[in-house]
Amino acid sequence: MNKKTIVRLIIGVMISVLLFGCGNKEEEKTPDSVVEKVPESTPAPTAAASPTPEGVPVITEREIKDGKMQSYLTGEWKEEEAANRRPIAVMIPNNSPAMPQYGISRASIIYEAPVEGRITRLMAVFEDFDDLDRIGPVRSSRDYFVYVAMGYQAIYCNWGLARPYVEELINRDTVQNISASVQGIYNPANNAFGRVSRPGYADEFRGYLFIEGMLEDAERLGYDWEYDDAYVPPFTFAADGVKAQENYEDMEDAVTIYPGGTEGNKGGYGAYNPFFEYEEKDGLYYRYQNGEKQIDELDGSQLAVANVVFQYCHGEVRDDHDYLAFGVHGEGDAIVFTGGKVIKGTWERYDGDATPAKFFDEDGEEIIFNQGKTWICNIWKEYGEFVKYE
Repeated sequence: MNKKTIVRLIIGVMISVLLFGCGNKEEEKTPDSVVEKVPESTPAPTAAASPTPEGVPVITEREIKDGKMQSYLTGEWKEEEAANRRPIAVMIPNNSPAMPQYGISRASIIYEAPVEGRITRLMAVFEDFDDLDRIGPVRSSRDYFVYVAMGYQAIYCNWGLARPYVEELINRDTVQNISASVQGIYNPANNAFGRVSRPGYADEFRGYLFIEGMLEDAERLGYDWEYDDAYVPPFTFAADGVKAQENYEDMEDAVTIYPGGTEGNKGGYGAYNPFFEYEEKDGLYYRYQNGEKQIDELDGSQLAVANVVFQYCHGEVRDDHDYLAFGVHGEGDAIVFTGGKVIKGTWERYDGDATPAKFFDEDGEEIIFNQGKTWICNIWKEYGEFVKYE
């Protein structure tokens, strides 16, 4: 019996003890196929970090040093206030007419998934936003993004929604959201959003989340900025002074990775052909799209992360307008790229909405990530054959 199975059995016993003690077309009918229907129960309390796997040392318990703590989302040392604060998850368009995005390089996690039109949209998860004036542009919600944000205990920020698939979900008490005032939003955040001057850009790409207004609305709505006692960190990070790849020396190498391959396809990544280039000198994966560097308008920097994840999810087309559904609960295949290595394995998410997907290698051990930012690509499983790395 491997460690993953043992952990799942233990969690099952704990739960038993506790129990007995976004686009423009938003008016379609809700389908019954892959709409997420999962328990809303809170999982049993867990430790502040995952158990230490065999191999390189990992971060297990967080300590305060000189007013700083290691982040749950990156493993890096951050100011204590930011490291203990729930993040915000902001919906950001990723198509050419929206480029460049503003503030996105500050995100600790970027989650990318296909949407209608067979392009991708981003959900950027921020814990470092105090010195930002705004983030954006901001676009509309899809339900699978909401479910992923809930796993990080993030406050979800969006401008618009696919009403038949999102309205009931986003207005639940369990979803704390900062949403622009549109139909289908019952408690809008009127201070948080506004348009900026972007000559030549359509109105839908001029709407931004303003941090000061967001904080005002979060206070008005009574949102708690502290993680609850049941919080589960999404990753296990290598400890200071070591590299995760030291645990995976026998794994294959890859320098360039393509979530949608190089030949174009209908799986969401074929329109703009994104890819990541690994630079050994700093251990980062640099993002390219449309044959160009993908940059942050804030400072002109190229987007770069320490880890890239391909998370394979079953997907379906919901209706004649090409709205999509993805299964982000349960389990599936996964590939983690870190330190130039390719680590094949699986992901699992069985403990309800309030916990994130966890990633395991082929031996059932939780994968160790390098400290730093992570980019997760939702790979439409039915188009997984197009994934390429070399």
